[in-house]
Amino acid sequence: MQPTGFVLKSSLKQERSEFLLRIIVMGVSGSGKSTLAEGLSKALSLPMKDGDEFHLPESIAKMSAGIALQDTDRWPWLDRIASYLADNQPGPQGGAKEYCPQGNAGAIVSCSALKRIYRDRIRQQAGPVVFLFLDGSPELIRQRMQERKGHYMQAGLLDSQLKTLEKPDADESDVIALNIDQSVSTLLANSMVKLDAYLNHVRSHPES
Repeated sequence: MQPTGFVLKSSLKQERSEFLLRIIVMGVSGSGKSTLAEGLSKALSLPMKDGDEFHLPESIAKMSAGIALQDTDRWPWLDRIASYLADNQPGPQGGAKEYCPQGNAGAIVSCSALKRIYRDRIRQQAGPVVFLFLDGSPELIRQRMQERKGHYMQAGLLDSQLKTLEKPDADESDVIALNIDQSVSTLLANSMVKLDAYLNHVRSHPES
């Protein structure tokens, strides 16, 4: 039986004709960004990329060695993510650019976006976006990081990420907070419900 939120799938797809859905699933490593982003990609038929794909090999080598990235490492990474999101829009004939072969306007990226300044940089370069912030206790996230296999991000870097994290402020109206202490299917359903409510609000209050 499908979660209740999936009944919104068709309505969200229809709303893409009015709104360009540039979605960033954000949070610290181990919060489940990629899993949710992949689920939304399938549910909404939108292209999706993991933020890790935009890192340079040197940055991946640092993280694999347990070395935290600095802002100088992150700026070009954020710029590449913003460029990817900005490119996912309708072409001049109503078609789509490179990343939207089926004409789907919009895209999804999983990206930590830990600081307000990082989120602002993406906003400035990508255009209107919506962030889905995956929030949870450090204990739960640490447990999930220790259980996952084959990822270069070391569990020891979680403390650094939690220290860097600036939880979105109330004035960041394009952020939807989601608690990760729930099943993947429930989290996906809840994200669909909240996305639908967010788009309805944008439609009703275009000046906000």
